[in-house]
This record gives sequence, structure tokens and C-alpha cells, in this order.
Amino acid sequence: MIKPTRLFDCIAYQLEKFPKQDMLAAKEEGSWRKYSTAEIEQSVNQLAAGLLSLGVSGNDMTVDQQDKIGIIANNRAEWLITDMAVQKLGAVLVPIYPTTNPIEIEFIFNDASVKYVFVSSEDLYRKIQAIRPNTPSIQNVYSFNRITGADHWSSLVSMSTPALIEKVDSISKTIRPDHLATIIYTSGTTGTPKGVMLTHNNILSNVLLSKESFPFEDRPEFRTLSFLPLNHIFEKMVSYIYLFSGNSIYYAESMDTIGPNLLEIKPDIFCTVPRLLEKVYERIMTKGAALTGIKRKLFFWAVELGKKYDNSRNLGFWYNFQLSIANKLIFNKWREALGNNIKYIITGGAACQERLLRTFNGAGIPVYEGYGPTENSPVIAVNRRGINRLGTVGPVVNGMEVRLESDGEICVKGPSVMKGYFKRPDLTAETVIDGWLHTGDIGQFEDGKFLRITDRKKELFKTSGGKYVAPAAIENKLKESRFIEQAIVVGPERKFVGALIVPAFSHLIEWCKEHQLPTDSHETMIRNPAVLKNYREIIDHYNEQFNHVEQVKKFELLPEDWSIEGGELTPKLSIKRKVILEKYRSYVEHIYA
Repeated sequence: MIKPTRLFDCIAYQLEKFPKQDMLAAKEEGSWRKYSTAEIEQSVNQLAAGLLSLGVSGNDMTVDQQDKIGIIANNRAEWLITDMAVQKLGAVLVPIYPTTNPIEIEFIFNDASVKYVFVSSEDLYRKIQAIRPNTPSIQNVYSFNRITGADHWSSLVSMSTPALIEKVDSISKTIRPDHLATIIYTSGTTGTPKGVMLTHNNILSNVLLSKESFPFEDRPEFRTLSFLPLNHIFEKMVSYIYLFSGNSIYYAESMDTIGPNLLEIKPDIFCTVPRLLEKVYERIMTKGAALTGIKRKLFFWAVELGKKYDNSRNLGFWYNFQLSIANKLIFNKWREALGNNIKYIITGGAACQERLLRTFNGAGIPVYEGYGPTENSPVIAVNRRGINRLGTVGPVVNGMEVRLESDGEICVKGPSVMKGYFKRPDLTAETVIDGWLHTGDIGQFEDGKFLRITDRKKELFKTSGGKYVAPAAIENKLKESRFIEQAIVVGPERKFVGALIVPAFSHLIEWCKEHQLPTDSHETMIRNPAVLKNYREIIDHYNEQFNHVEQVKKFELLPEDWSIEGGELTPKLSIKRKVILEKYRSYVEHIYA
């Protein structure tokens, strides 16, 4: 029996335990192209041999000496093939989000001295070619799609020979668990990107401990749908859980086709971030709002039942009876929209609204929340199948220690803690102290077991009256309204707490039509006194749940959605607080005028 010690051992492990015809699958020219375990093994070895022929290496070298290979691509089979081919040579993969701006890409390429780059589309190829004059370390760019003028990745595969493959095999056997596997640059919400160095052991320990803790059972018949960017450590780590569990990975064509792909694949599992769950919920609510008569009443009756769901206690016969009716009449359609085969959904990357967790779980769609930063490879805690406290991120993963500092900061120690920040020993020393990773997140334990995240340490602020305010909890509560898409709480060193609100314009338009108000533009709607009065009432409703100092006294409605392209959201859809506050400074000043 193979005992995995490196990430790429998943291939030999799967070949031995459950060789598959659809280890990976992707939509190509309108139909699903399946890649068997044996085919993936061959492709990985051939690509590694091709890279070896170019002189790519990294085994038994210092971090600075290891060759760095960049990848900027959508989720696809070639992504993991490239990842494992690079690993087998002891080189280091540097993944970058496709939406990253050219200035940041240029910084990362130069900081890591990236030697070769793999891209998927023509747009990305042109983007990289445009910065080539400023990135002298790059020797060539290879594409996964066929692009005029670009070297296709198959040209590297064709360079492989039996002798080179034998050499790749020889090198791969000497790769140690503590060998650096990847550098993931985290832009976060502020500052220059930091390169998080993760070894094979860092990621693999997180894979195996998360697999044991959740638990993920060996289920070769299970299908998963992958759509969160593989550049993010959460989706990458979970992909290796799938591979070591024998699950087939099917790649969504794009973020826009998740709905149709769910119906085609009928997956058992997928991972997501709260923002995407919010969007699913918003689409469901929009459809519900369009219903009329008894159907509309039944829909919102079911939703209200779902919001009360609590798996930690029995709500009684009458509630359970009503919920069973709601499941047959309403929630069964929700499950059908997800493929009608979901065993569990795992969400992470940011705090998920408790209302969403209750509603989805009440609807028979099991959602489990977990938590962890890139610096911990990433999972620190996750709710378990059978042990799921909604609103918390669950118990600490087996094999890790967690302690809370006096201010509530979460610190973790264990095999998943990063090697450090690339070329930044100063930042590493500030973040990892005596083996303890200081996450910057504030939390508390419930019943000594379930971890609840309450805020980001850096986002806590004091009003001018000296009172502390934790904005994330207030923002999440405000977003429970179907009329609020996004919110940022403001007020450091000010007399009171204010908020910038992005309306959920689809719902606002419907509301305006019902009240015979003009809907010709966003600006017109958000300036309408009746609309402002409606939002004041919404915010006052939630203010009742906050203590006096936390209550939102004034607010501003913003005329446009926040987006990755607009610069307000990170690629994992977290808000860039500093960017938003700068961009909408005049709105903030108006709150306190």
C-alpha cells in the first residue's frame, strides 16, 4: 500500500486503490472529455519530461534556486497536470488569478523570477506578452488553448522521451515532504502581494487531516464540480482531497455556467464561497418574488420556516411536520436546481450568513462551513458531518492546536503552517512566533469546541467615544435583507457608526415598480425619498439587534455593484475595504457632514 508523502503521490495512490475512467473531466467542444487516471499519469510524466528538457529543475536546491513556473488559467485538467509535473521536478508552481491586474502580475513574476508561464486563453496570452519587456526572467509562455503565434503546451509533451521520463521518475523519488511545492501570492484587501511558501507536507497534511476530520470517505462513485479558482489554496487543497478519496473532478465551463453544469453533472459535492451562495439565494428569492397568489404565499412561508431551522435542537412535531411539507412543495425545486444529488457543500474563504446556513440546511441542502487562511494551507476548523453547529466554523481539525490570545486573535500550530513569506523574513517573524501562526482573525469558542469567527483584528475600530466596533458582524447582519447586496460599516474615530450600502438592484427595481416609482437609472432610485425611507426602516430593524454604539445612525446608498473588475472585490470575492473607502470617500464624508 502506497503511503503518500508528496502531493503527486495521489496518482499512484489512485491507480492502486481505485483507477478511474474519469479522474478529471472538462467540457470540450460541447461534450464532456474524460481523463482516466492512467492518462493523467502519462500526461504528467510527459509534461515533466518536456520541462526537464528545457532545464527546469529544483530538487536539492534552496528556495531561491528552485525554478518557478507561473500558471494563469481557468479550472481545467491541464491545471492539475501542470501542477503535478512541476512538483515531480522539484520546481515551484506560482499560480495567479486570471483576473489579476497587469501591475500585480508584473510584480509577482519579478519577485519570484518566474521562468516559464502557462496560460489558458488568448486574452491572458496577450496580457502576459504585453508585460514581457518588464519581466526579463520569463523565457517562454505556453498556452492550453490553441492560439496563433503561441507555443501550445503539447509541444512540451512531444519533447518527452523514455529516457527523460525515466529521469523524471528518478528525480520524483527524491522529493522530500518538506520540499517547497508552491508560492501563492495573497493580495488580500490591502498592500503589496505576499508570497506564501507552502511545502508538500504543509498541503498534504491539511489534505489528510481534513479528509479524516470531516470526514471524506473513499467514494470512487462520487462526482464533484470544481469552479472556485484553483489559484486559491482552498480549491487546490480540496482537489487533492477529491483525488485521494477517489472522487471524479468535473470542471465547470465558467462561473456563468455553474447552473447548467450542475444539472448536467449532478454532483455529490462542491465547494464554494459565501458570496456565491448569496447569489444562488438571491436568484431563488427573485424567482419567488415573481410568483403570485397561493404559490407566492407558500414560497415565503417555506423560506421563513427554513430561517428557523436549527439542527442542534428539536423544534417539535409541528415545526418538523411543516418543514416536511415545505420540502415536498418548495425546497425540492431548490435541490433539483443543484442537480438533486448533493450530499454536502463546503463553504469557506469568508464568514457565511447564518440565515443562509439555516435556510439551505432546512431545505435539505447540507452546507458545512470551514475556516482557515492561505498561511495554514488553509483549513484550521471545519464543521463535521454529524457535528455541525450553524454560525460557527466547527471544531478544530484533528492534529492542530489552536489558542486564542487575550484580544481573541486565533493562533494555530501544526504541520500545515507555512514555511514563511517568500523573501520576507521580517513579515514571517511577525506572523509565525514560536511556531504559532497569528491569523489576524478574532474568534471565540462555544462550548469549548465550536470556533466562531467574530471579526478581523485589523478591521476592528474605535469610535471617537473610545468604543470598539467589529464591522463584519454588523455587515453580515445587514446583508440578510434581500434589498442589500453589500455593505461596509464606517466610523473609525467618528462620533457614530455609518454604512455604505450597495442595494440589491434586482429587488429594488421590483419594489419601485410595486410602488409606482421611477426605475430609469440606479441614481434615480437611490435618491428617491421613498426608497431612502424604505432603507432607513430596514436598517432600523437590524439596529434593534446591535448595542447602542454599534447601531448604524446614517448611511449612503451607492449607485453601482462592487466587482473584481471594478477593483472593490478580491478574486475570492472578499471586499477590499481600503479601496472602497478611498473610491467612495465623498460618500463617507457626506455621512458625517
